[in-house]
Amino acid sequence: QLQASGGGLVQAGGSLRLSCAASGRTPSSTNMGWFRQASGKEREFVAGISGNGGSTGYADSVKGRFTISRDNAKSTAYLQMNSLKPEDTAVYYCAAVRLGATWSSPYQYWGRGTLVTVSS
Repeated sequence: QLQASGGGLVQAGGSLRLSCAASGRTPSSTNMGWFRQASGKEREFVAGISGNGGSTGYADSVKGRFTISRDNAKSTAYLQMNSLKPEDTAVYYCAAVRLGATWSSPYQYWGRGTLVTVSS
């Protein structure tokens, strides 16, 4: 089970940190990722991190602004979002156990989303 939290309303230029806690059968040391889905749009990849945290990947739209990290002792992944823009408004989902070779590949486990709203 994955539980995402930390969403909310923020002004453009502001910051938020999302958390994703893994529990139950979800492996704690596995590839994890963040995706988002804006209203009326398809879900898109945002960021991914390897099981030991040594490798990360980002969508071009968030590079330099978002940082993914993890704390395996807490079975938790994070997404630090800085310099937020109105176009970052979306429901953000965390996922675990990547099924393919690329960061944007499908994942086995998905958490409920957390809404991020960025006002202009």
